[in-house]
Amino acid sequence: MINTPARKPGLHNMALACVALAVVSAVKAQTNTANASVSLGVGGASGASSDRALFGQYNGLRPHGAVGLLGVEYSRSNDEAGRSTRFEGVNLLGETRDVDFRWKKQGDWKLSGGYGELVRREPNSVSTGVDLKVKRTRFGVAYEKTISPRLQFDVTLSSEDKEGSRLFGIGMTCPSAVAPGCGGTTGTETGWAVLMLPEPIDANHSQVEARLSYANGDLRLNGGYYGSFYRNAVGSLNPSVPASLDNPLGIPLPLSAGLQDILSRPVALPPDNQAHQLDIAGTYTFTPSTRVNFKLSRGLATQQQDFTAAGLTGAPAGVTNLNGRVDTTLAQVSISSRPRPKLSMLAKLRYDDRDDRTPISPYNIEDTAIYTNRRLPNTKVGGRLQASYQFSSDYRGTLGADYESIDRGVFTPTSAVAGISALRQKTEEKGVRAELRRRMSENFSGSIGIASHRRDGSNWLRNNSGLGVTEEANAADPATGFATAVFMPTLANRQRDKLKLLADWLPSDSLSLQFSAQGGRDRFSMPSVYGVRSTGMDQFNVDATYALSERWSLNGNLSTGNETLRQARPAAVVLNYDNTNTSVGVGLAGKPTSAIEVGGSVAFVNDRGIYAQTLDATADGASVALLAATGGLPDIVFRQTTLKLYSGYKLSEQSNVRVDLVHQRSTWSDWGWGYNGVPFTYSDGTTVSQQARQSVTFIGLRYIFRWQ
Repeated sequence: MINTPARKPGLHNMALACVALAVVSAVKAQTNTANASVSLGVGGASGASSDRALFGQYNGLRPHGAVGLLGVEYSRSNDEAGRSTRFEGVNLLGETRDVDFRWKKQGDWKLSGGYGELVRREPNSVSTGVDLKVKRTRFGVAYEKTISPRLQFDVTLSSEDKEGSRLFGIGMTCPSAVAPGCGGTTGTETGWAVLMLPEPIDANHSQVEARLSYANGDLRLNGGYYGSFYRNAVGSLNPSVPASLDNPLGIPLPLSAGLQDILSRPVALPPDNQAHQLDIAGTYTFTPSTRVNFKLSRGLATQQQDFTAAGLTGAPAGVTNLNGRVDTTLAQVSISSRPRPKLSMLAKLRYDDRDDRTPISPYNIEDTAIYTNRRLPNTKVGGRLQASYQFSSDYRGTLGADYESIDRGVFTPTSAVAGISALRQKTEEKGVRAELRRRMSENFSGSIGIASHRRDGSNWLRNNSGLGVTEEANAADPATGFATAVFMPTLANRQRDKLKLLADWLPSDSLSLQFSAQGGRDRFSMPSVYGVRSTGMDQFNVDATYALSERWSLNGNLSTGNETLRQARPAAVVLNYDNTNTSVGVGLAGKPTSAIEVGGSVAFVNDRGIYAQTLDATADGASVALLAATGGLPDIVFRQTTLKLYSGYKLSEQSNVRVDLVHQRSTWSDWGWGYNGVPFTYSDGTTVSQQARQSVTFIGLRYIFRWQ
């Protein structure tokens, strides 16, 4: 059962009407010579729907093997009047159609608008035949008006509808501290379940922005309003759960006491909300070498959707909605100066405050305790100092220092935090950066940059389940009980170091090369040895272009990167995760004759995730036996080879034909959705699977006609 309150109208009708009116008016107003083109054709893809699962996620070719191809382009200008009109439509017969329009008078006004669609299909296959797809429909219109040489006004309206459904689900494992009446799995009852529950999507997000800009000599100011309005026609899901579901061996068994009731409770979906912001920003030039930039904004975000209208029950007495409110304040200023011809300096300061004013109410009621929601205030103060010096025509150096402080406010004492060992009110991060650029010759230049940042913070706070928090001055002391706790990496002490190299080389007029290499390491320090201990990143890229002749050109690229993560859990797995991604591509384009144009490219991607596992010394015998029997988690591997070829032939001065061919082969093994041909199975027998090997060939033929 799905609750669907009435949809509130968005801005798309007004936007579409404005675009249509502008098109008609522009055609009547312009009389000079125009340029236009029409592209019409057809395309087809081979294979079954499962072969096109990855290839057809966004182009509409997964459910349909053929698609019509239509594109139009129109432009008209009147140089004497300073007016111009442009209209463009792309993929008008497909699911990713896009239309854009612009009409303007130079130095006076400009009106633009657009309409677009995008459909995304779930690449996995569901055994129940559910068509999981999400369609986005976008409308927008913008207007600019120059009121005077010093004053300009801009307004933008946009609206996007989202409809469809996406992969979603619910689950529960009993017994649990949050559901003490729910029993665990036995030989006659199942005490856990995972159910697929597709999330219905029927929402609208509309935005409006208006801005007034002023310029007079050394002063430039602009002030504006921004509004965001989100409306969701589906407030909640109400699952209908049977009294019997499959156990881990696929045998249907009755549910343990309380499990059916828990799984049948409503699931809240994203609620209606809105946000408003006023801001003023500007620049003032004190001298030709000194300039100040500033910005001040004030915002308000609210969430007041009615619980009952959304299909949600169990709210505290007298509380009909969250009445959520967050006030935001932003103030920033920066000064840039060049006190000497070779020296430039920058200083920046930023203050960002989020004041959570949501009322406190007892939403969580257990057998022996009552807990409220929690306010989440946040205040950030940051700054940057930077200086650059041109030592010579070949050398330029930069030094910088960064600072950021985050205060998360006072913990709401009547709330409780589940699954987190400790909290931290304040963190502080300081860092330094250095960069050296050198031009080694007229054809070769490069740079090297290093950065180091360290974060620490206030004492750790122990959550006392509805009775506030307790500050631990020495959390690393074994007596505190934190020795086996897992701490949030976003709050932990962290040392971050980075190194980056860049180079540009022009060995000849026909060949250019660009190189980049960078690496970084994060090392975390917490009161226990558990949690995320370190992460790493390395990346290397090469891009090249080579002009073989006046008619032929060659390009290529190579990229390889590695990401690592080291973490441990008490009495469980110690994970060393390594992900390596390598991609290489080569392209060729040319014109054998004045009437023929050909080209193509081949690209290969190889992505492998390795989950090396060992066990913590305190792991139990069952975990030891499981790891010994399975060897741990297998690798996740994605490989894809894509070949693209095209050829165009000029029939006349006004027309030509083009043929495109794309062949793509993919290999995808993800144990999250299946392993060794066995798909992931939900407790009601529904399966979700993916075809490990996919191969598809697409051929498209277009006829293009141009005229003036």
